[in-house]
Amino acid sequence: MDEFDVVVLGAGPTGENLAERARAGGLTVAVVEAELVGGECSYWACMPSKALLRPATALGDARRVAGAREAVTGALDVAAVLDRRDGFASHWNDEGQVTWLEEAGLVLVRGHGRLEGERRVAVETADGGRRVLTARHAVAVCTGTRAALPGIPDLAEAHPWTSREATGSGFVPSRLAVVGGGVVACEMATAWGALGSEVVMLVRGSRLLARMEPFAGELVAESLLTGGVDVRFGVSVVKAGRDDQVTLTLAGGETVTADEVLFATGRVPATADLGLETVGLTPGKSIEVDATGRAVGVSGGWLYAAGDVNGRALLTHQGKYQGRVFGQVIADRAAGRELDTAAWGRSVATADERAVPQVVFTDPEVASVGLTLEEATRRGHRVRAVDYDLGNVAGASLFADDYRGRARAVVDLDRETLLGVTFAGPGVGELLHSATIAVTAEVPIARLWHAVPSYPTISEIWLRLLETYRG
Repeated sequence: MDEFDVVVLGAGPTGENLAERARAGGLTVAVVEAELVGGECSYWACMPSKALLRPATALGDARRVAGAREAVTGALDVAAVLDRRDGFASHWNDEGQVTWLEEAGLVLVRGHGRLEGERRVAVETADGGRRVLTARHAVAVCTGTRAALPGIPDLAEAHPWTSREATGSGFVPSRLAVVGGGVVACEMATAWGALGSEVVMLVRGSRLLARMEPFAGELVAESLLTGGVDVRFGVSVVKAGRDDQVTLTLAGGETVTADEVLFATGRVPATADLGLETVGLTPGKSIEVDATGRAVGVSGGWLYAAGDVNGRALLTHQGKYQGRVFGQVIADRAAGRELDTAAWGRSVATADERAVPQVVFTDPEVASVGLTLEEATRRGHRVRAVDYDLGNVAGASLFADDYRGRARAVVDLDRETLLGVTFAGPGVGELLHSATIAVTAEVPIARLWHAVPSYPTISEIWLRLLETYRG
């Protein structure tokens, strides 16, 4: 048996950050990974998807500016886009990530790890062997989530795409059906539509991006429709099959045919085969944790869970944030140092509840942080939504002719601070960190009034929102 201070299951961004923080705190750390070091984000999600999307948005930006649009004489070069995407996915080779991990002083154990009781992890190694790791202080589960497929009859026969196939495909399907209306569905409809696919979106609900402010989904839907995507709301797929093509049967009997179908219908925690039952937890479920990352219901306080697997905030950057916080917690507890568990203290992941930022890389982009108006009202805050047309900001009109966009700030009327901010429009992703700082730091509106935005930039939206609030 091999003994370490900490054993981390999963070498994605969350596991890497947690392991690095624990190692920087003086602990020995083993990281167990069954696939590629770097995880979902590096090879099948964030990086390849954004590499697919960026050429489309760059082309869209050029076409929105007189003088530049006249220089656009052709369509996207599909081969070049896919080759660039492959480069950002490191051609699905993790050598560079392994080098970083080893230089950080971490020990990589390749194989599938399972818990075998308290502080013990058995690894089925790639060569068919078995290696047992024990942890003196902590085991941290950082295995993330996997795509969820609905229980539709004959779905397996349709060979559906999940997010992995959608971000990694080496060809452009002539016709692509996208089932879902969330972030993955919207981004992949945008990307493959721009690359030449005839795309139909089948959305069960009444709008896109349902967890964000309503205007965000409306602007994205409008753009997709203008770009030729067939967006259908209030429809459900009840059956799927494939002969020479995919056939989807909708409730009511209508059929939709395509060459490929992407089911972007959610994620489930990757915990089904981790041995959770040996420590009293339920396989296949999220691992509930306290504010310091410790698994609830496991005696001894040695088991931690960080990132998507704990269900707190399913975003790569939030997982990395938890990894940094919880890795430091493990090091502090091992050294007997007192924790700082007050809100926003170094030992708790407060941002998971109050200031989660997210960018949807559609065209237009959507960027949000904190609470929506609906969420804030549901939590009992006395709030006011302050809205402004982004197209009326000088910097936005310079950025694009006939700029279409919108911004909303959700103001806590009792404290006069911001609970949430949402932007929708071309190029707004780079506005988000200013909003994240304002929400996280709970900057009073009276002080924000003195944060003067440069003219003429899109950031002048901050002044317009404040002016609108003050009247």
